[in-house]
Amino acid sequence: MSYPDLEIDLLRAFVAVAETGSYTAAADVVGRSQSAVSQKVLRLEQLVDRKVFNRTSRSLSLTPAGERLLVVARQMLESNDRAMREFREPTAIGTLRLGISEDFIPGQLPRLLARFSRLYPGVVIDLATALSRDLLDAYDAGKLDAVIAKRDGPAQRGRIIWREPLVWMAAADYELDFSKPARLVMLPRPCSYRELMVSSLDAVRREWMIVATASSLMGVQAAVSGGLGVTLLGRSFVQPGMQILQAPEHWPALPMTEIVVLGEDGAAVNLIQPLVTFLTESLSGSDAFTRAA
Repeated sequence: MSYPDLEIDLLRAFVAVAETGSYTAAADVVGRSQSAVSQKVLRLEQLVDRKVFNRTSRSLSLTPAGERLLVVARQMLESNDRAMREFREPTAIGTLRLGISEDFIPGQLPRLLARFSRLYPGVVIDLATALSRDLLDAYDAGKLDAVIAKRDGPAQRGRIIWREPLVWMAAADYELDFSKPARLVMLPRPCSYRELMVSSLDAVRREWMIVATASSLMGVQAAVSGGLGVTLLGRSFVQPGMQILQAPEHWPALPMTEIVVLGEDGAAVNLIQPLVTFLTESLSGSDAFTRAA
């Protein structure tokens, strides 16, 4: 029996909707209008003879058939992209000594790097993860070819590739008592998160005290999740069982944090450019980050 072909552009629109959770956000990802994305998904449903989404005025979710199709669609898109890169881009071969800050997509990074390795099997990533300032020091010492880190300090180096909102966060069941000093979980000095916490609370005359100091962002996240106190981090660090604190008189509004890349003009430029392009394209539908123009 002969079956119709699954078209790549239809699958790409479907995956974008599934991953972003809306037709509007998916339209930005694939660079088409919302109505065009809707038509592509409708055409795909006609091809597979199944509904792939349950849609109401307030929600959008995958059907069981849509969940099965999403697995297949991702595999087909990855195969398509791998083939196109093989023919249209110079082959990237070599070892990239890469430093990626703990600030950058903590929940998604392992999956994305694994997918990058499948798409670019000739690139070996010698990965270091640490706080941004430590990675920048290693880069300056010639120990790393490239760094993806939080922009920090007066030098303002690097090209911005992401911006992420900073938020106050605590455990979901954390009991807030505004009659007492804010209980803060911090990183040790020097730390821009620590400095911003102190200056923001001092600006609204909110008393505070340090209840825990952790040596890593994962440690801070664990301490907050366990109910020890409140901290300030990027929104991507908010986990299930945690809450974002939004009372402006007690938890002042915060700026965006900026993620930069250094090393694009170095000796490993042929290796870092494919990685940066891959990461920005893969995360373009994420609601935690804003891709830099």
